[in-house]
Amino acid sequence: MADVARLAGVSSQTVSRVANGQAGVVESTREQVLTAMRELGYRPNSAARSLRYGRFNTIGVILFGLASTGNSRTVEAIATHAAAEGYAITLIPVGMPTQDNVLGAFTRMGELAVDGVILIIEVHLLDAAAVTLPPGVHVVVVDSDAGDRYPVVDTDQADGARQAVRHLLDLGHRTVHHVAGPAESYAAERRTGAWRTVLEESGRPVPPVERGDWSADSGYHAGLRLAADPSCTAVFAANDQMALGVLRALHESGRQVPAEVSVVGFDDIADASSYLPPLTTVHQDFAEVGRRCVHLLLDQIHQEPTPPGTDLVPTTLIPRASTAPPP
Repeated sequence: MADVARLAGVSSQTVSRVANGQAGVVESTREQVLTAMRELGYRPNSAARSLRYGRFNTIGVILFGLASTGNSRTVEAIATHAAAEGYAITLIPVGMPTQDNVLGAFTRMGELAVDGVILIIEVHLLDAAAVTLPPGVHVVVVDSDAGDRYPVVDTDQADGARQAVRHLLDLGHRTVHHVAGPAESYAAERRTGAWRTVLEESGRPVPPVERGDWSADSGYHAGLRLAADPSCTAVFAANDQMALGVLRALHESGRQVPAEVSVVGFDDIADASSYLPPLTTVHQDFAEVGRRCVHLLLDQIHQEPTPPGTDLVPTTLIPRASTAPPP
């Protein structure tokens, strides 16, 4: 900073104000200082500044794997909105969903000096009834049932599933078969519960659940079993990848979509409109989930009151060519 001040012919305090983006510097002087900085290759020491002001401008993100569409798109949205607010993100994937691993990840985040943590915990912990987080940490939880203890942001999973099932019933189908996600997943649990509730409230038979693991391959094997059932005319798959597997199984089994069987997915991934036929699905607004997570966390960092509770982001049914009235 002293070198920059000498080259620019100004005081170190002026260099400090320019480096920190503060007002009160004449524009010509500011340009003089910036030119000197570029010439000398000067960069402010963000680590030293963080220690001085107690703010690191970094958000930690803890999650159980990046493989699922929901997780990867949520992280992307968090990173985008954090950057727009001048924050970077530090990502720590956790292998197994246990309470010890969660607490270990929070300890690691403390060592990495973050201002707050977003915890994406889409599955039930293996060793605890509910997640317990260290006290005094700024935290927002994504996709969990912890809204009675922490600020939680989630897609309205249940309403999305209700829209999918009602769409198929409104088309005239007697009932709707379901390819569910993993039993330990909060999202899968909510989608399955809503599917069953709509059928029961409508006085329709509730078929046995086909269980998948979010992959197209698991949807394919479930689809083969459904294709062998002549009474099956409508399928709600808990995500688009499993719906893709169902479409393949129905095609290989000689059952036409949607002339004989209608299929609805969930997520509205980028390729859903390119499936054959284009997939009717439930749109999740991952960008809005990420935005709300970042702003809820920044409210805490800036000492704004953020009481516990669940903030639900609405879903929208996107009708395409994979659904039609039953034969």
